[in-house]
Amino acid sequence: MKLAFEYGEGLMQANLPDNTDVFIPGETVPDPPILENIEEATRKSIQNPIGMPPIPELVKKGSKVVIVFPDRVKGGFQDDSHRKVSIPIIIEECLKAGVEKKDIKLICSNGLHRKNTKEEIRALLGDKVFNEFWWTNQIVNHDSEDWDNLVDLGYDELGDRVIMNKEVFEADLAVLIGHVLGNPYGGYSGGYKHCATGITHWRSIASHHVPHVMHREDFTPVSNHSLMRKKFDAIGKHMEKKMGKKFFCCDAVLDSYQRQIAVFSGYAADIQPLSWEVANKRTYIPWAEKKYDVMVFGMPQDFHYGNGHGTNPILILQAIAANVIRHRRILSDRCVVICSSICNGYFHDEIFTGYRELYELFQQDYHNTLTDLEKYGEYFATNEDFIRRYRFKYGYHPYHAFSMISCGHIAEMNCAAIYIVGAYEPGYARGMGLKTRATFEEALEDAKKKYVGDNPNILALPKTFKTASVHLMMKDQQI
Repeated sequence: MKLAFEYGEGLMQANLPDNTDVFIPGETVPDPPILENIEEATRKSIQNPIGMPPIPELVKKGSKVVIVFPDRVKGGFQDDSHRKVSIPIIIEECLKAGVEKKDIKLICSNGLHRKNTKEEIRALLGDKVFNEFWWTNQIVNHDSEDWDNLVDLGYDELGDRVIMNKEVFEADLAVLIGHVLGNPYGGYSGGYKHCATGITHWRSIASHHVPHVMHREDFTPVSNHSLMRKKFDAIGKHMEKKMGKKFFCCDAVLDSYQRQIAVFSGYAADIQPLSWEVANKRTYIPWAEKKYDVMVFGMPQDFHYGNGHGTNPILILQAIAANVIRHRRILSDRCVVICSSICNGYFHDEIFTGYRELYELFQQDYHNTLTDLEKYGEYFATNEDFIRRYRFKYGYHPYHAFSMISCGHIAEMNCAAIYIVGAYEPGYARGMGLKTRATFEEALEDAKKKYVGDNPNILALPKTFKTASVHLMMKDQQI
């Protein structure tokens, strides 16, 4: 069987056994139907929120409104994306209620991600909203290190520090525009995950994107009921308690190509279970009839976190781990991963702040596992040069690398071996504990000899990073 997998900016060919099973999101098992009239459905949802009054009853003339929208990492650049459809309707509802345009602010919830550029903001929001609000400084990126615009809310019921964006905290109406998509971190994006990760300080994020949360049995395989998920909800509810009001959420359930399947608006605690019920039908797929010994996929250079995700060795392992977390239910205990990556040592230092330094630390002989690096989190997160890069040079926050390290280790925990094929500079992959071979065929033959025997069950995942991922399950499995 001849297949092609993502590789750098192109494809890498593979000749796999004819009994290889292939899964492509949205194709192998069709997604639920998308909304026929997206604008109408979104408007109806916003005007009839669940668990709280509609917007005209929440605001009036003089009210301050903040609309929080996801950053570029969540995708959604198409003309009918959820942001471009929902935000103008939200603004329209506020203006009809007497809110003045000058009292509306839009905040990009980049969290520890790099700040979005002017051009990216325009692409996310569309020309009309951008031109109406950008030039008056009413569209900004969240800055998790700007203490003049943060508020410390103490500790939530789980004992986690909650530090959030001050403008969101002080707003009369705080709107969260979210996407309900399968996510290895806690099951789904959107809902309380949005505010818990997008508009907080690194110390809040360090309460959940860390080994003692991510390396639990309830984290892998991915589920909606992990400790991480409970932490998202606790942080979000603590924000609401301290704000003295609920977030107004507008979340769209998306398909494999980020098209709207359904839209839910209102109180996060009420709409989360409703949106998840719909999202489960496209995300948790009971498909496999056997456990797989080998999982094969490819990695482009530029995806999700940006150019370099598929070449930066730390992020390569994180991306592999994300697939392991999603599909662990159908993988054998001796599972082997084979993944193509040009792995040329391109860290993209300009945006992935501190990643190269962290990788070099791992090469020291006193580090045996990735989690040994956790002790440097505070040092990196408070490094003034790294912080300046995050705040003023469109770099990721330096703590971001530690959440990726924590995720990456999950692949090591759940795999007998991980192969990178086609690496230009194999030493970078080996420096992360990965094996390297020139081709898929060579890697598979080596895996047969050492780990999986002569007749392994093989799962191929073309386009795994080009479409919104699913979480595969055994055919008779329930979540």
